[in-house]
Amino acid sequence: MDNVGIMDIDSKHKDPLMCSMYAPDIYRNLHATEFDRRPSGDYMEKLQQDINPGMRGILIDWLVEVSEEYRLVPDTLYLTVNLLDRFLSENYIEKQKLQLLGVTCMLIASKYEEICAPRVEEFCFITDNTYTKEEVVKMESRVLNFLGFQLSVPTTKKFLRRFIQAAQVSYEVPSVELEFLANYLAELTLTEYSLLEFLPSLVAASAVFLARWTLDQSDHPWNSTLEHYTNYKASEMKITVLVLQDLQLNTHGCKLPAIREKYKQSKVNLLRHPFPFTFAP
Repeated sequence: MDNVGIMDIDSKHKDPLMCSMYAPDIYRNLHATEFDRRPSGDYMEKLQQDINPGMRGILIDWLVEVSEEYRLVPDTLYLTVNLLDRFLSENYIEKQKLQLLGVTCMLIASKYEEICAPRVEEFCFITDNTYTKEEVVKMESRVLNFLGFQLSVPTTKKFLRRFIQAAQVSYEVPSVELEFLANYLAELTLTEYSLLEFLPSLVAASAVFLARWTLDQSDHPWNSTLEHYTNYKASEMKITVLVLQDLQLNTHGCKLPAIREKYKQSKVNLLRHPFPFTFAP
């Protein structure tokens, strides 16, 4: 630890897969590119006339179930939602084609993230064969060409791994509960159209902040190490943390069950209610 209290989270990792030597540069690049490949935060109001935020939420809730059915990695789900929103930001779509777009985006994301991606036929089957293989392949070509094949995206999940690492650098034993809760909070944002206005890195940092506060109110959840690696001060996360807390408490009575069901586990109570947190001025 240096004289300003910032702990080096990369020095202890000898595993080459951790890319410790390059990690700071990688995440600096992710912070820079997250501005370029983010969807519009108001495309429903400006472009879409046949679909609404509620339909989007129902679709993503269903895609969470699909990802669980096919045991897809979390990165696939996050990339799916990003591709979906980026496409909808500039392309009008009818509600009859919204599910087709959703499974197509998951097919593309699976090919990018998975070691063994489900076949096109499996995505047709999961829609009860509402769409044919030809329709999915045609939509796949449309989406990829619109996006210019730019599939390397700084999603919330990518930042979350780094930020959880920073949050646990001083722990003798990694906290599984903290990791699960932060991931749960971040995933809750996927169905919320209104949260598109927030950068993925901000959502990830806020999820770590709220997870730490939920699990331990005896100390302030933010420190100089987290501020250094996330590039956010606690005061800059006020709005986002409070929005996440509303999602955690389900104050608006959201009826989309997939993510909450996914994270229900007997050994880890992820749905506990946090004490209110007051930000210092």
